[in-house]
Amino acid sequence: MEALERYIHEHTEAEESLLQELDRETHRRMVAPRMLSGHLQGKLLTMLTRMIRPKAVLEIGTFTGYSALSFAAGLDSGSHIDTIEVDDELQGLAQSYFDRSEHGHKIRLHIGSALEIAPTLNTTYDLVFIDGDKREYPDYYRMLMGDGGGTPLVKSGSFLIADNILWSGKVVEPLARGDRHTAALIEFNRMMVEDPRVENVIVPIRDGLNLIRIK
Repeated sequence: MEALERYIHEHTEAEESLLQELDRETHRRMVAPRMLSGHLQGKLLTMLTRMIRPKAVLEIGTFTGYSALSFAAGLDSGSHIDTIEVDDELQGLAQSYFDRSEHGHKIRLHIGSALEIAPTLNTTYDLVFIDGDKREYPDYYRMLMGDGGGTPLVKSGSFLIADNILWSGKVVEPLARGDRHTAALIEFNRMMVEDPRVENVIVPIRDGLNLIRIK
């Protein structure tokens, strides 16, 4: 498997030097560096952005900024991404890399709860990346869809991408279902399959991406 993974990396477009630096600094400074999207997933996010060509992107969960930079690299001129991070201690690191990137002017960083901030941005999003608190995934979805009386933040034709959807395989381990993170991800995946307003496919890259299209 290591040889195959090396082959995949060698035959995928090379990682930008700024993202390589961010990857190294994240692994050096962060307790859980595996939360970083990384080279392959980052390239996929850029490619999907170029395919969808969104005017507005929402990211829930910035971490150190790798995925936001990946989205920004795929955005057309005049488009933007709102990225929301609950941990204010990550603000300085992420913003420093946004400031150094040629695509940084497309990124708007917000600090606080996505459930509180996103509805105040008065934007309808063409693409949403869900990578925040796993326990809140079902609530993020309800917020985006306007369930419960709020204004929807997405429309017909919008795409959602939910990260870590397989949760290291815990979603199929009965003993793990009592864990709040796992239980919420199981509920989220069930909601996607049962909601007639969307279509979806789970892609088993890294920890799993649920790709969702609003009908």
